[in-house]
Amino acid sequence: MLPKKHGRGGQSAMRFARIREEKRHNYVRKVAELATQHFITDDKANVTGLIIAGSASLKNDLQNSDLFDKRLAATVLASLDIAYGMDQGLQNAITLASDVLTNVKFVHEKKVISKFFDNISMDTAMIVFGVEDTMKALELGALETMLLFENIEIMRYEIKNPVKNETKVFLLNAKQEQDPKYFKDQETGVDLEVVSSEQLADWICLHYKAYGV
Repeated sequence: MLPKKHGRGGQSAMRFARIREEKRHNYVRKVAELATQHFITDDKANVTGLIIAGSASLKNDLQNSDLFDKRLAATVLASLDIAYGMDQGLQNAITLASDVLTNVKFVHEKKVISKFFDNISMDTAMIVFGVEDTMKALELGALETMLLFENIEIMRYEIKNPVKNETKVFLLNAKQEQDPKYFKDQETGVDLEVVSSEQLADWICLHYKAYGV
């Protein structure tokens, strides 16, 4: 009997498998490094949660790897299978993650609202409510968190008196908008100039960060 010979095909397959494993390891290392670079600030995670998405077992390799920062591992909300790469894969991941993201938002909102009602029940004097008092506290830089009803029907007007050369801000509901006293100087009868007018909710969403909220 002749001894068996190991053909080149077997050696090539082994070499290919080894190269493939090295590439997977390098890929996982690179993703882990980039995750730390982008999602860790001041020695802590700068995101509420992470969703890992990928095809086959690569995403599991990353999540279970010692290379993946433990501070980020604690924030992982879900691991998703996607069938595509590039932009199409990202859109696929966003669609699949919609339920997870909705739940995260709901839990966060529940915590904020619970804290609000706790302060009311304990009479801590640490809260304000209503448009007027809330906006005064905002301007004083006294707010940490603001709860905003998205359908609030209040307009924010900046109105200038051309004679006195002074500008005032008025927060008006639909009925007040029909009252001429806000748009005419009561002493001189001069029409006031509307410098700007916009939904209060829109203005807050654009400017809240400037007040440290």
